[in-house]
Amino acid sequence: RLGRAVASDYVRHTAAQTWLSGLDADAVAKLVTASADVAMVVASRDRGVISDVTFGSAELAGELPDTWIGQPWIDTVTVESRPKIEALIRDATAQQPPRWRHINHRTAAGADVPVLYTAVAVGEGRVVALGRSLRPFATLQQRLVDVQQAMEQESARVRQVETRHRLLFQVSSEAVLVVDVATRRVAEANPAAVELLGEGNRRVVGRAFPEGFDAAGRLAIDGLLAGVRATGRSDSVTAKGEGALGECIVSASLFREDRASFFLVRLRRASDGALAGTLPRNASRVMEVIESSPDGFVIADLDGHVRLANRAFLDMAQLATEEQVRGEPLDRWLGGSGVDFNLLVGRLRSHGVLRLFQTRLRGEYGSATDVEVCAVAVPDGEEPCLGFTLRDVGPRLLNERRDSKARPRSVEQLTELVGRVPLKDLVRDSTDLIERLCIEAALELTNDNRASAAEVLGLSRQSLYAKLRRYGLGDLDEPAGSESAG
Repeated sequence: RLGRAVASDYVRHTAAQTWLSGLDADAVAKLVTASADVAMVVASRDRGVISDVTFGSAELAGELPDTWIGQPWIDTVTVESRPKIEALIRDATAQQPPRWRHINHRTAAGADVPVLYTAVAVGEGRVVALGRSLRPFATLQQRLVDVQQAMEQESARVRQVETRHRLLFQVSSEAVLVVDVATRRVAEANPAAVELLGEGNRRVVGRAFPEGFDAAGRLAIDGLLAGVRATGRSDSVTAKGEGALGECIVSASLFREDRASFFLVRLRRASDGALAGTLPRNASRVMEVIESSPDGFVIADLDGHVRLANRAFLDMAQLATEEQVRGEPLDRWLGGSGVDFNLLVGRLRSHGVLRLFQTRLRGEYGSATDVEVCAVAVPDGEEPCLGFTLRDVGPRLLNERRDSKARPRSVEQLTELVGRVPLKDLVRDSTDLIERLCIEAALELTNDNRASAAEVLGLSRQSLYAKLRRYGLGDLDEPAGSESAG
């Protein structure tokens, strides 16, 4: 079997040699060019001087210089690639089996161009190097790195959310159970539920639910859970517990996690009466939506002191609990400066509604978030208040800054920065803006004659050209003396 395989390989190799021997030099050159993105002929001595080079890719031809002929191959690559060039020439000269090596070429723009090379000896003292561009693979690798970073950031955010929810679950004074829909057994219970349902050392987790209630109570709870499972709407019933448990108000809602369904069951003794601050069912649902909103939500009194804040605001402000913000002035976190917050509150009191006000939210440990504020004043009612919705617009502003220049380009853009940017930066940017506008006016006045524009502005032509380059004005590729005739 091995003999037949060797004989077959020999026949194919002999046939290939016979076929190639029938091709002329031009055909072989075209074949080599079509099979590689870069093909070059180098000397096996004298540091591998390049005697001929051709590019099979227009993209590479535009990026790599066309002055390689007559230069040593080793001088066209980066420092870390030079030993690989020496190894390629050495292996090819010694008739070693070809190996592919990753080489980085230098470009005038400063970015390296990765190429995968192999080399074979042809004739006396000549080596043919064939290269494949790795730019598509490098682009895919960069995308992979970006996706991986995004996944890591998302994973960190999920862990933070899970930690906050776990903390709220544990410190809640209301008894809360997580019950598996399929088995009707308690999967999790917070300390308040363990204290309410636990009987001595008896475990609550793993217990069948609604164990611990009388027959009528179990029937009522079973009907509650069946209705919640069928409709998905939360509801509540009153059920009598056995022993010291007494009569309880039981409410439940449905959620899914990892392809499994669970009931979130809340228990409260009926003898405790209505909890302070308990809202009607519709208002309670609204508060649940606000609490789960990805945008920050804050209610403050008319003086700007916080009365209520949702989890998203606490996250942006780097705080753990709502008690840390309750009663504190909102401008402790909101606004790039005190003037910024006073301006916001002043407009709100004057107009009653404020939309799309851009400012910054400062975290407790030094972070800063660009936010967009929508607010409303509620001066009537038992407790007049101010409501604020804060949306993180940092990623959007970052993309806008990448797409446009950082400096303001009009007086309107400059005035929008008042209160959010220090005065010295505003003065610097306004000076640049005025200078740019004057240059544009002078060019328009002189019909784009730069010699005359420089004279109008009282500048030398060299200074005018420097400022044109700084602000990206005009076509600076034309010869310097092309306008002297004008």
